[in-house]
Amino acid sequence: MLEFLADHSAIAALLKVFFLLMAFVMPLASLSTWAERRQSAMMQDRLGPNRAEITIPGLGWTLRLWGITHFVADALKMAFKEDLVPSKVDRVLYGIAPIMAIAPVLITFAIVPFGSDLCVGKMTEIITSLEGCRRTIPLQVVRLDIGMLFYFALASLAVYGTTLAGWSSYNKWSLLGGLRASSQMMSYEVTMGLSLMGAFLYYGTLEPNAMVLAQGDNPLNWGLFYQPLGFILFLTAAIAETKRAPFDLPEGEPELIGYFVEYSGMRFGIFFLAEFIETIFLAAIVTTVFLGGWHVPGLHEDGFSFLKLPHIAVVLLRSAVWGGKILFLCWLQLLIRWTLPRFRPDQLMRMGWKQLLPLSLLNIVLTAAWVLWRSAH
Repeated sequence: MLEFLADHSAIAALLKVFFLLMAFVMPLASLSTWAERRQSAMMQDRLGPNRAEITIPGLGWTLRLWGITHFVADALKMAFKEDLVPSKVDRVLYGIAPIMAIAPVLITFAIVPFGSDLCVGKMTEIITSLEGCRRTIPLQVVRLDIGMLFYFALASLAVYGTTLAGWSSYNKWSLLGGLRASSQMMSYEVTMGLSLMGAFLYYGTLEPNAMVLAQGDNPLNWGLFYQPLGFILFLTAAIAETKRAPFDLPEGEPELIGYFVEYSGMRFGIFFLAEFIETIFLAAIVTTVFLGGWHVPGLHEDGFSFLKLPHIAVVLLRSAVWGGKILFLCWLQLLIRWTLPRFRPDQLMRMGWKQLLPLSLLNIVLTAAWVLWRSAH
């Protein structure tokens, strides 16, 4: 089977897309809707969601699973809820907007490396290097030399989803929400790009898997320690760009009605799910650039220094640790959401243009000076 996939890259890419999205991203995004409410309840000393249950007829078994089944109830509610479309909307743009909101972030997962390359034919052997492998299967849907530029090019398209949703709804409140969302997203995308420039200078590449390989299995060589300012700037700007609290001004109920106020049913569900998928993708990019990607501290191609492992075990362990880093960063974003109060609009824009942007330019200058000094010595 692996030999067939190694010879047919297109089929292998489709299988990797299916595995990455259906087995990891979508289940994690669904569970995040439960985890967010559960974590907020724990921080506010209340029970949180715990009532949804699954009863097996005849056996009398009732499964509550700490409220995890609530996301199943939410999905069923959105699937069967009436899809009410106002009479004066622009139907074409109204229908395209949810797709424009979720499609870019799903496509950009193609450049995320979720494991080291598989060496076909030596899965059960202990190998010291991939150089002797005749055929390999990269655990990455597509490997582009301009990988991070591809990410920014597609991520910027999500702005059209929010803008079109507000404008096409024929509602002045949703229009204001769409304008606020688009201005916020475009403002913080500038800082996002500039905050990664330091990492580009340090690694000398835009390809995500090459960045992971450059960091290695020593945590002291990870981007977090060489680009601490870039890490803080990118994480802050990315949370603001995803419109999550404390940057959820486009949806702030006390101030403004959200840009998708006229959406219902699964159209609303797509907007709702897109935000959680964006948090997972943000965690994946931070893991790739700053946290060593799929690298495990002390784990080499042949295993640990005190324990040798077959190749398949090494690959599976790396992918599992990569998933653990994603989960940690998703938890961190939920912690930030339920800890900090919402910014005012003027505070949000001032921080983006007058604080984060100058700091990102300073980070580029300092990193360039350090790289130049290192090359000279």
